[in-house]
Amino acid sequence: MNFEMLARQHDATDPLASFAQEFHHPQDASGQKLTYLCGHSLGLQAKSVAEYVEQELADWRRLGVLGHHSGTRPWIHYHELAASGLAELVGASATEVVAMNSLTVNLHLMMVSFFRPNGARNSVLIEKSAFPSDRYAIVSQLEFHGLSAAKHLVEVAPRPGEHLLRTSDLVESIEREAPRLGLVLLPGIQYLTGQFLELAPIIATARRNGVTVGIDLAHSIGNNLLQLHDWNADFAVWCHYKYLNAGPGAIGGCFVHQRHTGQNTLPRFSGWWGNELETRFRMAPEFNPAPGADGWQLSNPPILSTAPLLASLGLFQRAGVSRLREKSIALTGYLEFLIQELMPESVEIITPIEPEQRGCQLSLRLKRNSVDASLCQQRLIANGVIGDWREPNILRLAPTPLYNSFSDVWKTATVLAQALQA
Repeated sequence: MNFEMLARQHDATDPLASFAQEFHHPQDASGQKLTYLCGHSLGLQAKSVAEYVEQELADWRRLGVLGHHSGTRPWIHYHELAASGLAELVGASATEVVAMNSLTVNLHLMMVSFFRPNGARNSVLIEKSAFPSDRYAIVSQLEFHGLSAAKHLVEVAPRPGEHLLRTSDLVESIEREAPRLGLVLLPGIQYLTGQFLELAPIIATARRNGVTVGIDLAHSIGNNLLQLHDWNADFAVWCHYKYLNAGPGAIGGCFVHQRHTGQNTLPRFSGWWGNELETRFRMAPEFNPAPGADGWQLSNPPILSTAPLLASLGLFQRAGVSRLREKSIALTGYLEFLIQELMPESVEIITPIEPEQRGCQLSLRLKRNSVDASLCQQRLIANGVIGDWREPNILRLAPTPLYNSFSDVWKTATVLAQALQA
């Protein structure tokens, strides 16, 4: 079988192929386009970003402070421009989402409201290989309440000899530990393995047992089809610099279920931008939270950081999340097929094989007879392919449907097969 020809045939019939032209692709020293399969770490820059940012710079130059009310996109309402696009991506209403701060800051703010140690319910359940920033935030919150991670952090791990978390084990752990749990915090997609957790039954188990549940969607938003409102999660946090392509250090995002947003007595750390708009500029000493997730804001949004997010959301709305997911399944399935065909003795795919249990990303464990992952990564870059690697000996590659093609996947697989040769 001519795998390159197969890739070209798929590209020729891809209804989303033209979106790749709307992004800046990294180039080598000679000006040749590099093959970029690292959207799980940092997405590419959309060409429209420059226009969005320049518009705000121009309004700042032209209007100064008047840009808050008279700009092309008035800054007073700027964060609201992202709400409908974010709501569509996470499966929520526009009032349940807000673009603000960064992921870890938002996680801290959510735990102020939703982790309230009370009697025996003073512990947090996470997965053992949680992304370090999540773990640091949780441990520091425990310590803030005078609790120790040794006694009050419950960690669930894959079974011995396995890479993936089993839904049944997570459900069983939540049910068993529920009497002492104040919070369950889990990822949508596990960053190292690329596993997409079965969130609906996990959230339902926590809620049934009276446990608050939050989700880190850093690797899920813009990648999987999500239904946060219907799944009944209490809150979620995420970043926008991966699949949302909003740039390094971009503004983050947050979801708060509507059943909480009318509770003005819910404890929170408050700031003036979280105050209702009607009285925000009266500078009154009393805090009256804005409706919905907006009430958790602290400060006015960084306009120059939010502008790239608006540009990206426009692309997602034009492409359609369902069509993007269909292409994602096909792209990642093609990469999986090529790996199994070209290098079965050198690589173990530790990401689930079932498409509904993963997003774009495939995590590849290099076997002992192969080169180590860091050297393999260097060889990939030297031959025009950008992915990344993580300890222990794992390569991560993510064909991203907005800007990757089947030919990108074919090139990646052939270069990887060569790079694995000792």
